[in-house]
Amino acid sequence: MTELNLDFQDTATAFADRTDRELKEKYRMFRLMNSPVLNGLGTGMAKFALSLGLPVEGLIKNTVYEQFCGGETIEECQPVIERLGRSGIGTILDYSVEGKTTEAEFDSTKDEIIRTIKRARNDDRIPFAVFKMSGIAPLGTLEKMSAKKALDAKGQTKCEHIHSRVEAICSFAAEIGQPIFIDAEESWIQDAIDRLATEMMERFNRGRAIVYNTIQLYRKDRLQFLRESRRRASKDGYILGVKLVRGAYMEKERQRAEEMGYPSPIHDDKAATDADYDSAIEYCLKHLDEVSFVAGTHNEASTRMLAERVLAEGMIPDHPHIYFSQLYGMSDNLSYVLAKHGFNVSKYLPYGPVRDALPYLIRRAEENTSVAGQVSRELDLIAKELKRRKLS
Repeated sequence: MTELNLDFQDTATAFADRTDRELKEKYRMFRLMNSPVLNGLGTGMAKFALSLGLPVEGLIKNTVYEQFCGGETIEECQPVIERLGRSGIGTILDYSVEGKTTEAEFDSTKDEIIRTIKRARNDDRIPFAVFKMSGIAPLGTLEKMSAKKALDAKGQTKCEHIHSRVEAICSFAAEIGQPIFIDAEESWIQDAIDRLATEMMERFNRGRAIVYNTIQLYRKDRLQFLRESRRRASKDGYILGVKLVRGAYMEKERQRAEEMGYPSPIHDDKAATDADYDSAIEYCLKHLDEVSFVAGTHNEASTRMLAERVLAEGMIPDHPHIYFSQLYGMSDNLSYVLAKHGFNVSKYLPYGPVRDALPYLIRRAEENTSVAGQVSRELDLIAKELKRRKLS
């Protein structure tokens, strides 16, 4: 067994590629996000200003957008791709345009996703592509498909268009050998996403994982779903690709369950979610010949556990079936320290027009204040590095 000394408090490594000015700006941004009042006021004002058509895109782009997004286009993301690559960290280009409703808009998003796959081709710095089903499909149709409701002729046509877009994306990814994630979403549309993801894996994950489904372990049923997915893949002879996350829609899920009078699908407490998440990692490690997985987490304990297990099992840090991933602008102490020790690690890099990316940014702000201590931990690490550099 190789000795591993993962120091996730190593701020010199975590912020090595940040200038003094960038680090100070990052500190100011996280201080704002650490105040629920100021955070709520800021996100509310941004939504209001944009709804009135006020010219605030420039202000947003030079503040919160710059901290969490790569640019408005793939080309604008290039400096971030290069910066992360120099530290051995991959980039996942995430076209973060939400809330579209027309077939033309869905087709446009599909075309942009295919452009991200093309950009990743033959570039080791971009190990994965990604898309959200809701970016290329009407939410109402996904909900009906998930509930297995009968579709009228119009709904059936929409369903066929969804299928053709997913097929176009995944078949192109398979053609050039570029792995791609299908992100998880709300429980009431997830069943349709799972079925489409499974069909794509059955077709394209022969011999290696190209398509990855995403499993949110804050749901009470997902650990069992992971087991069933692996058994199905084993029976049908394909590699299961999964990205393991805790989950991103907790408040919305619980509120909807309460309003509609059904049991919440979300674990009652964080400890139960953490237990299922770590059990999912253990399960994937146990079946590593049949499963390729990505640990999408900002949780230090889960990250350390997986890294130590990899070495305890005598595996190389950059095992081709094991990846770590974090969001750009968050948990640099995990990403950069993992990369320093030779593990496969990547950052989700959202991009797109400021106005279209605003829902993503607001969700980041709201999630970060709801996750106990996340912003405070970020602030503490940045403050520690500012002190080390004698800037505070």
